[in-house]
Amino acid sequence: MSKSRVLIVEDEYLVAADLEAGLEELGYVSAGIAQDLETAMGLARAGPDIALVDVHLRDGKTGPLIARRLVEDFAIKVLFVTANPRMVVDTDLPGVIGVISKPCPHYLIAAALEYALGVGDRVTLPAPPAGLMLTGRAA
Repeated sequence: MSKSRVLIVEDEYLVAADLEAGLEELGYVSAGIAQDLETAMGLARAGPDIALVDVHLRDGKTGPLIARRLVEDFAIKVLFVTANPRMVVDTDLPGVIGVISKPCPHYLIAAALEYALGVGDRVTLPAPPAGLMLTGRAA
C-alpha cells in the first residue's frame, strides 16, 4: 500500500472525518479536509497525490470548479465522491478519473484510489473496481 496523500473536499464534517479515518487505517495520508473552494486551493498547494471531491459544498455546487482547478493548476488527480453523480461536469478533463456514488464503503474508495493513482502510469490497468464509473478520457 502506498502512502499516497489524499485531499478530501467534503463539507459534511462527520462524513469527511469518517472518510479520513478510514483511509488512514488503510495506509493513506490525509492532506486535509476542505469544505469550500478557498480551503481546497490552500490545501492543494501542499501537493496531494489525489483528491476526493463532492459536488455540493457549503459554498454551493463548487465541486466541479474545484476539480477543474485541482487538475489544471496543481496537476492533482480527482475522483468525485457524491450522492449526485449526474451533476458531475468536466468529465473530459484528463485528471478527472471517475465518480463514486455515496454512500460507499471505505474499501471501495481505497480500490478506486489505487486504480486512479495508476491511471497515466503507462501500464495496462485491470478493469476498474465495481462502483467506480470512469469519466471522460479515463474511460
